[in-house]
Amino acid sequence: MQIISPNYILTPNTLLSDLAVAFEKTIHKIAPLQELKKEYPDAEVTILEKNSLLIPGLINAHVHIEFSANKTSLSYGDFMNWLYSVIENREELIGGCDTECMSKAVDSMLASGITTFGAVSSHGMDLEACANAKQNVVFFNELIGSQATMADALFGDFISRLNASKSVQREGFYPAVAIHSPYSVHPILIKKALEIVKNENLKLTAHFMESEAERNWLDSSEGDFKDFFQNLLKQNSAVCDSKEFLENFDGHNALLTHVVKANEDELETISSNSHTVIHCPISNRLLGNPTLNIKELNDKNIRWIVATDGLSSNYKLDLFEEMKMSLFMHSSAPLLKFAQDLIKGVTVNAAAALGLNTGEIAEGKNADMLILDLDKEPNDELAVHLILHRYNISKVYINGKLEKGN
Repeated sequence: MQIISPNYILTPNTLLSDLAVAFEKTIHKIAPLQELKKEYPDAEVTILEKNSLLIPGLINAHVHIEFSANKTSLSYGDFMNWLYSVIENREELIGGCDTECMSKAVDSMLASGITTFGAVSSHGMDLEACANAKQNVVFFNELIGSQATMADALFGDFISRLNASKSVQREGFYPAVAIHSPYSVHPILIKKALEIVKNENLKLTAHFMESEAERNWLDSSEGDFKDFFQNLLKQNSAVCDSKEFLENFDGHNALLTHVVKANEDELETISSNSHTVIHCPISNRLLGNPTLNIKELNDKNIRWIVATDGLSSNYKLDLFEEMKMSLFMHSSAPLLKFAQDLIKGVTVNAAAALGLNTGEIAEGKNADMLILDLDKEPNDELAVHLILHRYNISKVYINGKLEKGN
């Protein structure tokens, strides 16, 4: 048993003071320090510095570790230009990022307070780095392939990678499934994968409506994707439309990434099925895509969370930076309320979307926690200040174990 005594504790809606936390893997009790010392006399006690703040560990629900070698190789500003640059540089990027490279990306997330992440894995090359990560990992094995003639081979490769991830036996590692997108996965493959998701109760994610090119291709088999599919894959039409794609997800509570070009009917479907939208503001900006309409999501009672995407469309894997960019991009949102919602989008709401027992400083929750060193007593605008000022993270606990600091 351990007891940690900060000056302040941030729960989802309340700032507590003069309380301590007793924990092992999970948080056992939150109470005054003397009460906890009496109840747990053999516990190791850590009394923190003045203006210390205990908050939940951050959760990055969507990241592509395999592309962590990118810095200046890819083209930004337009989605199709970026996509062609990914294809042109794919072998160099994948081959240029070995396990050490990917582990550095994982460690950078830990340094910025990310205690859980969702790794979307296209090739399985990141399995070792994720298996050895200190963080909790939801390992999304990605299924991709729109050509029916290749379906058996592609599904066989997917199953092989999924089984490899199931062989990882450690606390906090969860095999899961990703369907790349409605334009890139044949419905036959989707249905086969979702049978596994249903039978094994796996978490599920997909990219959805990221660009105007995707919108036009799924609606009419026209637009910027037309030449792309004809020239590279010899396809003249989309393999499914968005309605058919979303119908496959009925009853699965999926995490849908981007969703910046979704229409009214699609948002109603997302809402009625309790899907979660993953907001990646920096990625959307760099690829020339729209800004997510969060007010519309709120109006339709759609849960949204925040993630970094991968270094193929970002410059760092840092949720504080991501929240800051979002705070400024959504300039019409009420500042304090939106800042509070952003913090929930990387803690309690992200945990709920992933089905994990974390994301809150609350009794019974896993002890995934950060200590931030504030420079003065916090006030009512703490959420804004946390996003703007990037306070030092002096300690990181994951499942009750100190993984950063001393």
